[in-house]
Amino acid sequence: MQQPGTTTTLSKEMQDCVDACMSCHSICEESMSSCLQMGGQAQMQIMRALMDCTEITRICADMMMRRSPMAAEMCRMCARACDMCAEACMGMPEDPLMMRCAESCRRCAEMCRTMAGAAA
Repeated sequence: MQQPGTTTTLSKEMQDCVDACMSCHSICEESMSSCLQMGGQAQMQIMRALMDCTEITRICADMMMRRSPMAAEMCRMCARACDMCAEACMGMPEDPLMMRCAESCRRCAEMCRTMAGAAA
């Protein structure tokens, strides 16, 4: 039974943030795979940032979709992880995939910061 005043769909802003998180999650996974194939060329700092980002974006999206009371706090952490990942990816400017990953991370960080502020 639905409580009065609740909706069954996410707001457009929250859905956009979920979409940004899932997009970022996907490209971080793809970038990790690419780094692993490069072998020694991939720096451990980049791999750690990609691993952190791929996990936290998925968790953040999950928490928003289930309307967790901790979603805003997770969005703040997600924004921080995405910023760190974008910075790490910028360490490989010659790699177009890493540049796309950095762009996706920046977009996700911006949307998560907005969501964290909106819920505050």
